[in-house]
Amino acid sequence: MPELLLELFSEEIPARMQARAAEDLGRLLAEALKPAGLVPQDLRTFHGPRRIALAATLPEATAAVSEERRGPRADATGPALEGFLRSTGLTREQLEAREGKGGTYLYAVIRRDGRATSEVLAEAIPPLLRRFPWPKSMRWGGSSAFTWVRPLKRILCVFGGAVVPFDLRLGEDDGHGLASAELTEGHRLLHPGAFPARSLAEWQAGLRERGVIPEAGERERLIEEGVARLAAAEGLEVVPDRGLLAEVAGLVEWPVPLLGRIDDAFMDLPPEVMRTTMRVNQRYFALRHPDGRAANRFALVANIEATDGGQAIVAGNERVLRARLSDARFFWDLDRKTRLEAFLPKLDSVVFHAKLGTQGERVARLERLARWLAPKVGADAEQAARAARLAKADLATGMVGEFPELQGIMGRYYALAGGEAPEVAEAVGAHYRPLGPGDAVPSEPVAVAVALADKLDQLAGFFAVDERPTGSGDPYALRRAALGVIRIVRENGLRLSLADAFAEAFFGYPAATGTTADPRFGMAVATERQQAGFRPPAGSAHPPMVASFADGLVDFLAERLRVQLRAEGARHDVLAAVLGSGDDDLNRLLARAEALRGFLATPEGADLLAAYRRAASILRIEEKKDGPHPEGAEAHLLVAPAERALAEALAQAGPAASSALRHEDFAAAMAALAALKPPVDAFFDGVTVNDPDPALRRNRLGLLKTLRGAMDRVADFSKIEG
Repeated sequence: MPELLLELFSEEIPARMQARAAEDLGRLLAEALKPAGLVPQDLRTFHGPRRIALAATLPEATAAVSEERRGPRADATGPALEGFLRSTGLTREQLEAREGKGGTYLYAVIRRDGRATSEVLAEAIPPLLRRFPWPKSMRWGGSSAFTWVRPLKRILCVFGGAVVPFDLRLGEDDGHGLASAELTEGHRLLHPGAFPARSLAEWQAGLRERGVIPEAGERERLIEEGVARLAAAEGLEVVPDRGLLAEVAGLVEWPVPLLGRIDDAFMDLPPEVMRTTMRVNQRYFALRHPDGRAANRFALVANIEATDGGQAIVAGNERVLRARLSDARFFWDLDRKTRLEAFLPKLDSVVFHAKLGTQGERVARLERLARWLAPKVGADAEQAARAARLAKADLATGMVGEFPELQGIMGRYYALAGGEAPEVAEAVGAHYRPLGPGDAVPSEPVAVAVALADKLDQLAGFFAVDERPTGSGDPYALRRAALGVIRIVRENGLRLSLADAFAEAFFGYPAATGTTADPRFGMAVATERQQAGFRPPAGSAHPPMVASFADGLVDFLAERLRVQLRAEGARHDVLAAVLGSGDDDLNRLLARAEALRGFLATPEGADLLAAYRRAASILRIEEKKDGPHPEGAEAHLLVAPAERALAEALAQAGPAASSALRHEDFAAAMAALAALKPPVDAFFDGVTVNDPDPALRRNRLGLLKTLRGAMDRVADFSKIEG
């Protein structure tokens, strides 16, 4: 099939927008060609600083098609007939009347001849470009309303080696005079000027000859390997940063890695400060010694091969970095003149969220919640409260104001400089973690308490004001906060009631004690739970509204845990079964789920699950007729040996399983259930549940309800799939 090559050549495109734009170009073209029956094959996309492009193969022409549509009744007139004629493009005389079920109807037979693919492309591409979904677009020179991310300079569009002719005119709008051609351009400095390309191979080869590597992945590889090679020659290694690597690959067309030197006068700055300064301001790669110490070298990537080997480029970048690091040193020295705690009053004027108060108010909540959590995670309560009090103080410092990425990190340095206990300083530095799937969780008890307090307060607050995640967005990163709670609890083996923790976080808000002007605080989630039939567990220490609110948040965490376990390859239905037990201790639930998974993998487990389903099915059918049956059976009505054996087995297995659950011996609980298999099999083989005698029938249904109840106390077996 002939090959399509489409390139959109412009001024420099922001690196963060390039990959998505190339993906959008391929998607939109496929959508635009679909009505004509064309499906791009072997689609490839390209992106770089000054161009996005795609290549694909397509048939030379569309296939001829015949379409038949049924219209209104044959005697129809007025709008119904006129609308049908407009939609088909036919006249009344061209319609056919056919007898059908319910009367005579008009039919339109629409035949379309095949069209040259180049014609379809010429019609489809201009409107595609006019509606292209750049996050931000701009207008430039002239009166055209056409916008692009940066001024669009050329459109290369060839199909089968020939130009697909179109332009961007639209009525009186001249579209900046842009029209398709076979011309593109190479490197702005190394090889300026246009050259023709009539195929993908010619385009790729021509760009390489003119100082442009069109494949973003290859540019990334050349940068990564080149920087690593230069670092290794100095006995150093590169600090990994995949995001920076992708960004730099979007800034250069012909990457040339170089090494520069950092003045020794700046080497006493925290390494995180130097790395952030280099990354955020200059897109430099940080280097380190094999033992982890920061090195006084940095890597940069030039866009040209300089005749002096890059000496002038390196010298210029070293001068710029000196200025940047001097600014960082100013903030570093200025912030350390003040104790970290002295920055706290400034947080009283920093809004956390319009509905949730200031950062100063949040600090008070975190201090309270961390103190409550401390004994539950093995931390010192005073140290946890102190760390929580200082955790947000660095938000008011000059360094974090300049580099928000350093929040928490700078708090740790300033806490140490101010003489705080090491455990307190480490907790200040670690309380935002984990920041993502690859980030380590806090493990020191004080840090664990503060990190949990931070995330629990965030979740409770935003859920309380009904700012929950939706399918289309999560602006307050609540899913990430939930996963952070899950990972901290799981990886530290914590034994914690999540419902109690969320309730305590809820009580930390003034609104929860009735001192807010908004009486609706927390009610949306709580009311939903109560309307869904939620009832506080027996012995709950929380008011019904708070208990239902906390239960909603536990469900939110459970859903995130299901997603995580599914990604790990675990059975999410098993987790759902143990969640139905009402337990909110995450690690206890996971241990129970693992025991249940192992039990279900045995023949006894599989057979007992089948028996449970049979019993549940019988009970569901019969209770529709009679209403709920009481659990239990009367001994004098157990006339068949098999039902007496089952009653005796349940009398032993039920208490044994419950006792094992209380002692968290989940393997023993499953073993107790496994002992039910022989009597259950014998019961279903030898006993008729729906006996003609109403008393026997009712008694046997009560026995089955006892069986179902005993199993449900271990797990909700109705949630097991397969």
